[in-house]
Amino acid sequence: MEKFDRYDLRILAELQKDARISNQDLAERIGLSPSPCSRRVRQLEDDGYIVRQVALLDRKKLGLSLTAYVLIGMDRHTPDRFEHFQSVIHQCPEVLECCLVTGIDADYQLKVVVPDMDHYQQFLLGQLTRIEGVTSVRSSFVLNQVVSSTELPLGHLKS
Repeated sequence: MEKFDRYDLRILAELQKDARISNQDLAERIGLSPSPCSRRVRQLEDDGYIVRQVALLDRKKLGLSLTAYVLIGMDRHTPDRFEHFQSVIHQCPEVLECCLVTGIDADYQLKVVVPDMDHYQQFLLGQLTRIEGVTSVRSSFVLNQVVSSTELPLGHLKS
């Protein structure tokens, strides 16, 4: 990891808040002229620090009101079994996150978003439990989302 100066850190912070900001406005906010600001953004992209820019959608307005965290247990801990599970789960648009985990009685933790409990049941019984090697599925449902952010903390990068 390279060392960032205050301009780089401010660029990253501002773009995390609003990636649609114009280069002119971004330059004004961080205290640079537009050309060097644009070059720095391009360099951060080229270096892989800015991976992509996306639109964040309102899931409730889109009718996706049920969020579940799902713990998955596998029958065997082999590379082939894990690769198969991961390739299948990549094809499930309901799964927003899939993490191989340790420290709990599960192999994977999924974040799943669906319209309602009926859709969750269809996803669970029609897809998750049919994946070869899945031996246990434990679901927890979100009652209230207290914190939701896509902004990564940058304080540890300050010089």
